[in-house]
Amino acid sequence: MPATASSAPSKLPTRKGAIRRANEARILRAAERVFAKAGFAGARMKRIAGAAGVAKANLHYYFRGKRALYRAVLDNILSLWLSETDAMIWDDEPAVALEDYIRAKMRFTRRFPDASRVFANEVIQGAPEIGDFLRGEMTMMIEGKAAIILHWIANGQMAPIDPRHLFVAIWAVTQTFADFAVQMHAARSIKSLSETQFAAATDEVVAVILRGCGIHFAPAREEEVG
Repeated sequence: MPATASSAPSKLPTRKGAIRRANEARILRAAERVFAKAGFAGARMKRIAGAAGVAKANLHYYFRGKRALYRAVLDNILSLWLSETDAMIWDDEPAVALEDYIRAKMRFTRRFPDASRVFANEVIQGAPEIGDFLRGEMTMMIEGKAAIILHWIANGQMAPIDPRHLFVAIWAVTQTFADFAVQMHAARSIKSLSETQFAAATDEVVAVILRGCGIHFAPAREEEVG
């Protein structure tokens, strides 16, 4: 049915907003690939535009410059990673909360491996762009979630461990599947992990971490051979 004079204006911004979000997402994915391979210094906006399939001038419409685009890539992956901790609350069962968080981190590693590598390179360089965030907002998040984990420990729901070390261990093992994928594949004499193999690897990561926390976990899947 044709849009009426009253309905058309309300639909147009929604359509434009959807197009903008789709374009920004495509540019971010392209920027992740280029920054992951070339680093911030070596990346060129022309190359990012080509990878995104847009004119170079369009990049500046969505992002002011290379540094703004680089920061957007970092902010996006940090937002995804940290959003999953929101569901970790006082009344949770630690087995469920920790398993859900680990699986979410593994999914992000699978979906956004280049973003994970950009983050790793940023941290290796001393975190010049996100150092304030790491020392500020992220530290506050860790302290808040550490209090919840200490509460679970005090209730006898899991083994006594340092919650901060637990977070570092989860980050390290999940992000390794992206940041050091070449090394992991070489150790197994494969080119890449299939979906079945990655699901089995996720079960193993969950099992190792939960058992280290004194929580029983039995993977339901069997790893694909090969």
